[in-house]
Amino acid sequence: MSHRMTPAFRVAALTVVAVLALGASGCGGTNVIGPANQLEVTNVTDSFEWQVTALDNVSQTLTYAWENTGTVANVNQSSTLSSGTASLRVTDAGGAEVYSRSLAENGTFVTSTGATGTWNVTVTLSDVTGTLNFRLEKP
Repeated sequence: MSHRMTPAFRVAALTVVAVLALGASGCGGTNVIGPANQLEVTNVTDSFEWQVTALDNVSQTLTYAWENTGTVANVNQSSTLSSGTASLRVTDAGGAEVYSRSLAENGTFVTSTGATGTWNVTVTLSDVTGTLNFRLEKP
């Protein structure tokens, strides 16, 4: 009997993996994202969404593997930072940087052209207080 992973199960499994990775990928600071920050990650082929609320002086780096069947992605950023720095960096399947921007900059942007496949999405937080939200989507 073969077992197939349904799309809903796959999203749930990827979210669990991302949440478990939080402890392993922190910067070593004592103030990292916790349950009160309501971290939400949706990571499915051609669409990646990340949101966290009520950060209070958080320092942490998180990296996710994301499948993009295209060569570019639209990026929508909508954050409210009271203090600290937060950045988003995206590299393509070949490891080339296709996007790097402060999450304090709100708006809609487009990545550079990159190689199709597994892209890496890295969020770097340094003493951040506020709410962060961004989305990557294949056009």
